Amino acid sequence: MMILINTAMVVITSRQIMPPHTLIKSLDIRLIVADGDLDGLVAGAVLKTAWPDADIVFSHPAEIRSGYLDDIINANTALCDLPFHPECGLYIDHHVTNRPSEIQENEFTAKGRYIHWREADSAARVAYELFLPLFDLTALAPIMDMVDKLDGGRISTDEFLSDDPVVWISRTVTSSDQEYSRSLLRKLVAGQSVAEIVKEPETAVRIEAMKMQMKDIRNILNSKSIIENRLAICNLEETGLRTNGYLVTAHFGKDCDACLIVHGSKEGKIGDNEAWPLSASFYSNSFLHTEGGIFDLSTLATMFDENGGGHRNACGCRIMPVSENGVVENRELRDGDLTRNIDYWLKAWNQNQDNINLGN
Repeated sequence: MMILINTAMVVITSRQIMPPHTLIKSLDIRLIVADGDLDGLVAGAVLKTAWPDADIVFSHPAEIRSGYLDDIINANTALCDLPFHPECGLYIDHHVTNRPSEIQENEFTAKGRYIHWREADSAARVAYELFLPLFDLTALAPIMDMVDKLDGGRISTDEFLSDDPVVWISRTVTSSDQEYSRSLLRKLVAGQSVAEIVKEPETAVRIEAMKMQMKDIRNILNSKSIIENRLAICNLEETGLRTNGYLVTAHFGKDCDACLIVHGSKEGKIGDNEAWPLSASFYSNSFLHTEGGIFDLSTLATMFDENGGGHRNACGCRIMPVSENGVVENRELRDGDLTRNIDYWLKAWNQNQDNINLGN
């Protein structure tokens, strides 16, 4: 591994400054926990370069917020592209709803731990720029722009529908297949190009499967979706299918400003990779609104689920047990809860649309 000598100071947050070489020496990172998407994968590759002996686990925001991984997160853990956890040793992220408060940060850093949160299109970019003064990351440089575009909602329709190898690899990364995602990470750390990786059998077979799945989803989108006041509502729950907002908004094009995708299963549980809980994801139509959406969708993701959140233009939450009056209840999901969640989200969405039409 080549280490580049550079003593430049790197801003960890607006409230803390820490030279990256001091950070490396101060922390004994033995486990990296990263989001199970392309952004988390590349961020994890950067951290693995800094701490080559560390193990890595790919996770999901709901697993962190629910406490599912509490037993493995400690001072020797680096947490990246996921909600803040006060017991980790290093926290790196870019999501607005995940940013620790000043009180949380002060308590955290008082224990000798470090936070590097900043506004950026991707957590991978945050990690990349933090450690670039120390390590040779030139192998990752060619893919960083597309990682930013995919996670920051700046990809064009043509790019999304292209055969770009970074786009196709992004569709195969998942926390449900830990060994495959770890294999991808090892190849990136070793400097292998994505053009080479997509040709390897374990990746190529997954790409072919994703092509079939995308075709299946597009074939059922019209029958499983409605558009209400330019919000596309897609009911993919109980189908075993999952997709992100790019495919949905590309499908409906200029007819929607954003989409709401329901997925998972009523019987699903957090941590069960075969059956995730009934959940919703919200995405702005970034193909149409290239500079940001017309509504802060995290308002919807946090309306009922205190553990919901993400980006303003891409976020998610669980479907919660809600009374007729819109009050979250401590019980199992029942018939009607999904409809009530959606009804209240639509009410907030429609109010925003009305304000836009009135020029407010």
